[in-house]
Amino acid sequence: MIQSKKELKDYLEQDRLALHYTKKRPRIIKDDIWKFEILLRKNEYCTNCLHKIWHLPYKAVIKFRYHRLAVRLGFTVPLNCFGPGLSIAHYGLLTIGNAHVGKNCRIQEGVNIGATGGGNCAAVIGDNVFIGTGVKIIGDIKIADDIVIGAGAVVTKDILEAGITVAGVPAKKISNNNSHVFIDPRVL
Repeated sequence: MIQSKKELKDYLEQDRLALHYTKKRPRIIKDDIWKFEILLRKNEYCTNCLHKIWHLPYKAVIKFRYHRLAVRLGFTVPLNCFGPGLSIAHYGLLTIGNAHVGKNCRIQEGVNIGATGGGNCAAVIGDNVFIGTGVKIIGDIKIADDIVIGAGAVVTKDILEAGITVAGVPAKKISNNNSHVFIDPRVL
């Protein structure tokens, strides 16, 4: 969770590296996902740190821009959910509930992370996790570090063994390969 301007800068830099960008700023026409992540982090900073009355106009502008871009890209991502090094690979449906995701998460399109019917608690996901296309992570579960969750998997139970690959419906271990091949080595 971002608690200072220095942490905001650190998060923004880790996100840039995780997205494999070498430029310092996003291009005007392209780089919409990078712009979304910047607005996500600025919105987290505004919510957590800026509490004075004169911050209200800035907070309103950031929240409006964040919401507008989230709707355009098809993302539903709550604040203070992801650690530094977030890498959203493609725009498209991305629905995150009340989850907590560690640092260096690479997430594909079509992913849904949420609670079970009527519950409030969603998954707690570790560091350096790759979440493939169309994955559904449902319920109050824990996922260890360095996990690869294969495309289309449905995860409904804890995955406590670190450094493995899971896939299938329901998800189960299929190999001992970890996620480091999918995560930019500059952020590991």
